[in-house]
Amino acid sequence: MLPDTLLFAFALLDTGFVLFILVYYVILLSDLECDYLNAQQCCSKLNFWVLPRAGAHIFLVIFLIINGHWWLVLFNFPLVTWIIYEIAKIPSGNMGIYDPTEIHNRGMVRKHLRDCMIYLGFYLIAFFIYLYW
Repeated sequence: MLPDTLLFAFALLDTGFVLFILVYYVILLSDLECDYLNAQQCCSKLNFWVLPRAGAHIFLVIFLIINGHWWLVLFNFPLVTWIIYEIAKIPSGNMGIYDPTEIHNRGMVRKHLRDCMIYLGFYLIAFFIYLYW
């Protein structure tokens, strides 16, 4: 069990790390949309950061559970379940959540950009909650 000061300092660092990754995602997806990157390069760079991003969030939720911050666990629980669902629903044969053969189909770039913006909004709110808790 960590003191609350260390827990929320870790939460700020963890959330800042995830925000940095999400800004990187937005930059890569916008470069892909403008054809500055090819799909293979973009998807391999994006998929590289999927598990560290998920692990960072899940690790933070585990620390919140250990320290008994149940309201914050409830706040984070929908996103944790969504991240696990996203990883679990990857079809076999795809290289990850971001697959170069499917990313240009049916506006998937726009969908991924929208998801990144939703994640950014959530993590910005979470960052300020952890800052002022």
